[in-house]
Amino acid sequence: MSNATLSSYNPATGEFVGDVPVTPVSEIPAVVAHARTACSKWGALSHAQRKELLLPFGERLRDQQEELAALLTAEMGKPLSDALGEVKRASKPFAEYLDEIEAALATEMIEDKYVRSEVSCEPYGVCVAISPWNFPLYMPHWMVIPALMAGNAVILKPSEETPLIAQAYVDILQDLLPDGVVTIVHGDEEQGKALVSSHVDLISFTGSREAGKHIMAAAAKGLKRVILELGGKDPLVVLEDADLEKAAEYATFNGFRNAGQVCVSTERVYVDSALYEDFLVQLQKNVEKLVVGNGADEGVTIGPLIHEKQREHVVAQINNAVEQGATVVGDLHAYSERFLAPLVVTGVSHDMDIMRQETFGPVLCVMPFDSVDQAIELANDTPFGLGAAVYGRDVQRATEVAKQIDAGMVGVNQGVYGAKGCPWVGAKESGIGFHSGPRGHRQFAQVKVISLPK
Repeated sequence: MSNATLSSYNPATGEFVGDVPVTPVSEIPAVVAHARTACSKWGALSHAQRKELLLPFGERLRDQQEELAALLTAEMGKPLSDALGEVKRASKPFAEYLDEIEAALATEMIEDKYVRSEVSCEPYGVCVAISPWNFPLYMPHWMVIPALMAGNAVILKPSEETPLIAQAYVDILQDLLPDGVVTIVHGDEEQGKALVSSHVDLISFTGSREAGKHIMAAAAKGLKRVILELGGKDPLVVLEDADLEKAAEYATFNGFRNAGQVCVSTERVYVDSALYEDFLVQLQKNVEKLVVGNGADEGVTIGPLIHEKQREHVVAQINNAVEQGATVVGDLHAYSERFLAPLVVTGVSHDMDIMRQETFGPVLCVMPFDSVDQAIELANDTPFGLGAAVYGRDVQRATEVAKQIDAGMVGVNQGVYGAKGCPWVGAKESGIGFHSGPRGHRQFAQVKVISLPK
């Protein structure tokens, strides 16, 4: 990154995609002040008025979905079909999404024999949204839109790896909303730190646990509100009565989609020892069907890792595990540059970092267990607690296992995604606060209670 320009390169080809101007740190106080001025009028609008102004955004996204998806793939690397799915996820149910947020933020009346209270959701003021590169359109979306509906002005600071798709997203919003209600700041951690330490009221961050800890510490100086989603080390527990094919299918999909660069990627698989060998055979059959390559090419299911540094991290974890006795099923050296073959690692133990620390790459570690108690203990042996899954035909028993796993979201015979309206929430060091659903939407608003005697 130069002093003036942030350039974006295609991780699959190394080709230049485009650039944006870097926001000088010296200008950030003025950016925040401008947002605060805009917030006074924006926050004075009703939820219905803000919804009316935001409503055309969904149609704009739909109109540009092909163009946005192509840009997303070029900049981030994921397969084009996945990129298109990400854009559609943000755009297709947009009116319904705004209705859901409006309902979550609606004023509630509570009364008893003596007092009648009005409980409302008010704007915090200026919200900083710091978004990651792995879902560079949808992650900003689930921070920015609820924050705007709550009456906040929003400053988006996207990852320096994917500035162009974030800029395209903000350009559409800025065309619809009053000046200063949405602003974008480009740069790296220097700009991020400056925003966190500036005169803002709420910081919503999705990214690494280490960065989240720094943000929380910095925010504590001003007791600023934070919403932190900090990744995971998700386990999958395969019980002895599990449907082997379905469990292996889920492990393949959730372990390798987006090249494993998903906060709820399955990274650890614990399989009952009676099924262990058969599970590995089925898993390898599935892995052999995956196609690594440029996400823009037809038929590709796994694109590149976002940058060489991430690939080096994944390879170092694997090499360290091999030195301690692990075995890699697959060719670690099949690809170069930022590509990596989908790999299964066996012979692992919890003495290895690869079983306790986030990998964020196309790697599945598989380990047998002899008792359910042992499986639960292993699944919980990590500082993370975002998601998990349990597979077993006896649903009641599988659910009892799920209840004992320390994670914010656990799927039984499915992934972690809950029914409509459920929050996206982590436990332990996977986050503070949560997103999505009525509970998540309210995280972007200050609850205010006004009470009168009856």
